[in-house]
Amino acid sequence: MNPSPSPVRDLALVATFPGFIAALGLVPAFSPFGFPVPITVQSLGIMLAGAVLGARRGVAAVLLFLFLVALGLPLLSGGRGGLGVFAGPSVGYLIGFPIAALVIGALIFRRGAPYHTGYGLVAIVLGGIVVLYAIGVPATAWRADLSLPAAMSGSALFLVGDLAKAVIATVVAGSVHRAYPGLLPQRRPAREPASATAAS
Repeated sequence: MNPSPSPVRDLALVATFPGFIAALGLVPAFSPFGFPVPITVQSLGIMLAGAVLGARRGVAAVLLFLFLVALGLPLLSGGRGGLGVFAGPSVGYLIGFPIAALVIGALIFRRGAPYHTGYGLVAIVLGGIVVLYAIGVPATAWRADLSLPAAMSGSALFLVGDLAKAVIATVVAGSVHRAYPGLLPQRRPAREPASATAAS
């Protein structure tokens, strides 16, 4: 049976994750070969927001983080913040952050408890890499005045690191859900098939 929703707990979870994502920004970013979008660890926080909090709370936490960034707080890797970052080459990834959390959270929480590592990895890769790149790469090409193939080639430099982050997020989310089983909804038992024929 699912635990009753707790607005206080939900608020606490949503308020905690922006700080976690910001803390990941303390790890220095770097731009390989001068590519306009830096490689950061903060996408790990986005993956975990969806995997641990679910779609609704994960999106709320990421939107709160982006709101604080827009207010000018230097929460992005490299101490970046302010509205200007939403006009730069990284804008597609920033816009994609809440969508990635939404997809990851919807997939994992739809399956419900118990958390399955293999399924969790697939969900995190789909939301945190496939969806995020689908939004981020074209926006990078647009804002950095690059051709789409050039933006795709440059973004391929992120792939190995992002796959490593997806694996880390999968393992950490599994540990969290084992420690706090009430976060994931319980799966409903499958319905028994109706009798093919009525008793005579």
